[in-house]
Amino acid sequence: MKIHEYQGKEIFRRYGMSVPRGIPAFSVDEAVAAAKSLGGPVWVVKAQIHAGGRGKGGGVKVAKSLDDVKARASEILGMQLVTHQTGPAGQKVRRLLIEEGADIRKELYVGMVVDRASQRVVLMASSEGGMDIEEVAAKTPEKIERVTIDPKTGLTDADADDVARKIGVPEGGIGQARTILQGLYRAFDETDASLAEINPLVITGDGKVIALDAKLNFDDNALFRHPDIVEMRDLDEEDPNEIAASKFDLSYISLDGNIGCLVNGAGLAMATMDVIKLYGGEPANFLDVGGGATAEKVTEAFKIMLRNPHLKAILVNIFGGIMKCDTIAEGVIAASKAVGLKVPLVVRMKGTNEELGRKILADSGLPIISANDMAQAAEKVVAAAKGASK
Repeated sequence: MKIHEYQGKEIFRRYGMSVPRGIPAFSVDEAVAAAKSLGGPVWVVKAQIHAGGRGKGGGVKVAKSLDDVKARASEILGMQLVTHQTGPAGQKVRRLLIEEGADIRKELYVGMVVDRASQRVVLMASSEGGMDIEEVAAKTPEKIERVTIDPKTGLTDADADDVARKIGVPEGGIGQARTILQGLYRAFDETDASLAEINPLVITGDGKVIALDAKLNFDDNALFRHPDIVEMRDLDEEDPNEIAASKFDLSYISLDGNIGCLVNGAGLAMATMDVIKLYGGEPANFLDVGGGATAEKVTEAFKIMLRNPHLKAILVNIFGGIMKCDTIAEGVIAASKAVGLKVPLVVRMKGTNEELGRKILADSGLPIISANDMAQAAEKVVAAAKGASK
């Protein structure tokens, strides 16, 4: 789950981190009122979407008068903001953050993720913060400092100070940087985050160290512990199909292809998409129905896949362990009838009650294409999709 910058900064404040004063706004009038409330000669009007690269895309503007605030807010609010993270369609801007201006002397970068190799949180920091941090990581990785954090001690004073010095924080700001870095670690740990990022972390003209941005992503599996964070969810920023899938405990991610995939198990779902690609097709989605799929869940899965106007065929790939093949077969038949399926359907089943499952499909009278293994299933569904495209 992702949240907006202004929400991330609310969390940062709880952990004693220094952030600029700012007020969210949902209309142009609210933006102007926010600027008046903040006071000062300079404000920054910032688009709030769940994607990076907003500045390069025209979603962050400086305003030096209230008329400027009104003009910039009018430009940004409602725009279809395209960044390197939104894809070509972009994302509609429905919220703004009006923030006091900052006298920026230096832009730095800090972030935290879980490193799977060490199974620990890793702090990453660089003296090259700002809009081109991805380029820095790709072309000059030596400019990124890394610290693996021991969960028993957390981020120590010594490690925090060492990293701060290495990325160019002056001696007078080391204490402030330590507070931010240790606050970032505690926020990451205590909120069950999967990513915590400040880009940029800035040194101001008067030597202050401030988190000028905030990016937080959270582990969906831990959200039951954080109802306050769940309340920050913005459904306008999420794929409607993924929202619908979550209501039925389906793991669904939209993709750009035309072959729908319904699979039980995340690993098998990934392998299924790989095999479809191997045989020249393009998966339209990742969809894991889990180990306890019912006819209702399968029906909902079909409905979600069929909302894709580019869908040309569906592949159901089931390994019957906990989930029995006959149960899935009955669910597939019920779903096909319920949605009035019009695209070719290929089904491959292996495992518990597979013979019974195949018989149920064969006796259904529906035009279901049966496959014995994954390669055959992929070959048949790709051919079916191409045939439907003609």
